[in-house]
Amino acid sequence: MKMILFPSDYFDINKIDESFKNEYEAVLSNGNFETVLFSYDEWIAERKMKLNHKVDTMKNAIYRGWMMKPKVYENFYRELQKKNIQLMTLPNEYAKFHSFPNIYPELEENTAKMLVYNDVRKVDLKEIKNTFSQFMIKDYVKSVKGTDFPKCIGSDMEEDEFNGLVKKFLEYRGELYTGGICIKEYLDLKLYGGKTNEYRVFYMNNQTATVSRNSGQPCYTPEPPKELIEKYRNLPSPFYTVDYAELSDGTWKIIEAGDGQVSGLSDNQNIRNFYRLMDVIFER
Repeated sequence: MKMILFPSDYFDINKIDESFKNEYEAVLSNGNFETVLFSYDEWIAERKMKLNHKVDTMKNAIYRGWMMKPKVYENFYRELQKKNIQLMTLPNEYAKFHSFPNIYPELEENTAKMLVYNDVRKVDLKEIKNTFSQFMIKDYVKSVKGTDFPKCIGSDMEEDEFNGLVKKFLEYRGELYTGGICIKEYLDLKLYGGKTNEYRVFYMNNQTATVSRNSGQPCYTPEPPKELIEKYRNLPSPFYTVDYAELSDGTWKIIEAGDGQVSGLSDNQNIRNFYRLMDVIFER
């Protein structure tokens, strides 16, 4: 039987992490998957692989849970093999999508322009000013949404003020800081009722699986062009996401990509249908 691996509750290895309860229940109702829980917290803190039950024979599995840095995922993958669990997404496939600069060359035609600095000490404001009129700061994985950090930065900024922003960004990201600094072109997104029009597409085994509204926008907003969605269904992973957003002029851009195992489902997404479609990954 195919397997889905979930993180357990912090205090009880036999209880699902509350954040994944709805997905876990959908998998149980599906009936086509075995489930295994593991202690994410022990894994991250101590690199101990603790499962809620023993797996006697090698099983192919999909992980649904929290993000890990690429090196941590590689170790995770190896340790699970020792426990007879073979993740469908290889470490190099995870790294390709988890760190946006890795997949950027394959998306470049339809995403925001970006400058990448592996060393935070070598971020070049002069180069940034010559490239962008407005920009945003991220690391290889995330920005710092939900804080007072500016979403849009103008190129008239002085060196001292810019360096202060980079320092503040690093403080906000803390131990989650990954890779280096990405300076991305700021995109003017179209609004509907005060909400941007963003969609998350899950791709499974190079097929377009689900297309879901992903920014709390009203249900009447247009979807990304089908030809744009189909253009990116052959990227190098069995399970990944691409996020699309409508610009103020009505055109569309890719704003994010991610490994499907650690990408969240959209609000109001049909979870049972998501797991019915999951079978296709195991055809790999």
